[in-house]
Amino acid sequence: MKLSNTEEQLMQILWKHEKAFMKDLLETYQDPKPATTTIATLLKRMIDKGFVSYNQMGNSRQYFPLVKKSDYFSTHMNGLIKNFFNNSASQFASFFTSETNLTKEELKDLKALIDLEIKKK
Repeated sequence: MKLSNTEEQLMQILWKHEKAFMKDLLETYQDPKPATTTIATLLKRMIDKGFVSYNQMGNSRQYFPLVKKSDYFSTHMNGLIKNFFNNSASQFASFFTSETNLTKEELKDLKALIDLEIKKK
């Protein structure tokens, strides 16, 4: 299941805070802040999708993510590789290294990470 852009933005806030009340979420947004009802609607959709849950504390709800950021990102990246690069990590890596503005140092760091993964396997 995928999140919309606005849901992803709110999820980023929840991942950062780990647990947050509505007021905490609203404070994170820059002006003009979204309406409380807008955030409540987004949270309801995210709860329905299984990304967020909450603890009831009196009249307030403390929201928290059910999905780890790394898991969401991994699923997202694997879908991207499958849909745009014929499920080929090599095609993705080729595109990534040639079409982005990586410095020589960043490419060396990337190579070191790949070499480390090769040693592990």
